[in-house]
Amino acid sequence: MKSLQELIRREGVYLGKGILKIDSVINHQVDATIMLEAGAEFARRFGAYEPTRVLTAEVSGIIPALTTAYAMGLPLVFARKHKPITMKEPAFVEFAPSHTKGGEVSLMVSSEFLPSSDRVLIIDDFLATGQTIDALARLVKHAGATLIGIGTLVEKRFEGGRELLSYLDVPIESLVIIEALHDDGTIVFAE
Repeated sequence: MKSLQELIRREGVYLGKGILKIDSVINHQVDATIMLEAGAEFARRFGAYEPTRVLTAEVSGIIPALTTAYAMGLPLVFARKHKPITMKEPAFVEFAPSHTKGGEVSLMVSSEFLPSSDRVLIIDDFLATGQTIDALARLVKHAGATLIGIGTLVEKRFEGGRELLSYLDVPIESLVIIEALHDDGTIVFAE
């Protein structure tokens, strides 16, 4: 998606250690026009797989997942990192390391919002190491639901996440693919 790539080229800042700061696009401020365009693009790419629900992780994945769910007319559920007192049991829980927060985070979804009859499309902001998306896929498996695909705004190809997730045998679509991040601030995009 050229518009997202150009926005990242203009506003993205490489912080080192594989961390790309795009706070002005998705992680702190949201470019609503780009996110609506992204949702429509994911709907175009995954519509034929007939998903019944969109799943993401709290927090940064919520915006692209919401615009995708809206474009497809589907419900969105996001895996919570902290269990609220209102969460109905049983809950499916998985764990994943967090590259930006350091340490491990829990991801949980109440079974009432992830029934076994669902065909689930995972949408997230980044595909880097793939570990957060892998945890989301395990939540889908625990629910007995069917994973039909994975979409991400940005893939950092050099971190190997796509390879980690290959065992899932579902389509993986990234709107922007980054081949390399250099210490001089250069962002190398796949063509």
